[in-house]
Amino acid sequence: MPKIIGKSLHEHRQMTRHKLFTALSTLMTERGFDTITLADIAAAAGVGRTAVYNHFHDKEALLLGFITHETEQYAHTLERALDGVEDPVEQLRTYIWQQAQLTRVFHLAPGPDLRTVLSRATQQRLREHAEIVESILRRILVAGIAAGEFPPQDIDPTVHLVNACLSGRLIPDEPGARERTIRAAESFVLRAVGVRQIPVPA
Repeated sequence: MPKIIGKSLHEHRQMTRHKLFTALSTLMTERGFDTITLADIAAAAGVGRTAVYNHFHDKEALLLGFITHETEQYAHTLERALDGVEDPVEQLRTYIWQQAQLTRVFHLAPGPDLRTVLSRATQQRLREHAEIVESILRRILVAGIAAGEFPPQDIDPTVHLVNACLSGRLIPDEPGARERTIRAAESFVLRAVGVRQIPVPA
């Protein structure tokens, strides 16, 4: 019988899932998802292959679990950052900086675009989870238009364009270059949605 980690079976399952997610994330920074096997993930996580199957029936299910977890955690972080920010322009700036700080392994991984190697069903599930974050941006834009801070516009394509701009960027690690890149993205997005008075950086 495999050794239980943690103080309970529930904690054991949570810790094992975390180890699997960490292993997958690490492997995806090194090579394409299409070349990673469940055996690779189990070895990197330090668990037996049967432990993987106790949680996920295949590699796509593990990826979906990982991205679901990351999206939910990020949405909570984003909501906390927005808490108490009333001005829609400041809300949008907060959203931009939070998005720019986010490490998206599944966007930056080497190898083929995930959309070309995942089943149609998994792609649809990933799309559903992306809408969790999109709904926050949609709420900010709607509030900004209602307040007269942004001009009337078609919300859905604006949401997709803003997120494409932010999620597709490779943010430099060097602090000075990193800040310049994020500020450039901020200025670009604010102009794109029609902010008339671009706030001066503090």
